[in-house]
Amino acid sequence: MSALQSLPLSDANRREVKRFVKFAIVGTAGMLTHLTIFNILLALRLYLAAWWPNAANAIGFSIAVMQNFSLNRRWTFPESRSRGVGGQLGQFILVSLVGLAINSVVFWAVNHLLESFWTTAIADPDVAHIIGNNFALASAIGVVLFWNFTINRLWTFRSHA
Repeated sequence: MSALQSLPLSDANRREVKRFVKFAIVGTAGMLTHLTIFNILLALRLYLAAWWPNAANAIGFSIAVMQNFSLNRRWTFPESRSRGVGGQLGQFILVSLVGLAINSVVFWAVNHLLESFWTTAIADPDVAHIIGNNFALASAIGVVLFWNFTINRLWTFRSHA
């Protein structure tokens, strides 16, 4: 008996929990893609303008969105493939753009609020900057996970009756 089966949930609720876990796994893959691209671009920050961490965040986020759409359509919400891919992709992008706005606000706020903490706690300013940016990004991704799942489940990947 799996841990999910032992929970006092209805079959429908178990299916939703399983779907959320799949969504979170896909999101984790997207987060790894996002963080990888973010850090590669962040490594270029010495050569670019001060706004670069925000641009690197948006670029990494955008590439991860496309990856997540493909994986979620195929694995997390396979029953939704009976609907046209173009409309779903448009909906997913719209949800993701709102998610990007939420992500950007959380990223900026966490980064801004904890910047002095990281520079005090870590002697090397470059390492403090990298750790601070990555902590802010992970925080933002965590917040946006719940927005993305809820809206995509109810709107983008809903099944037609």
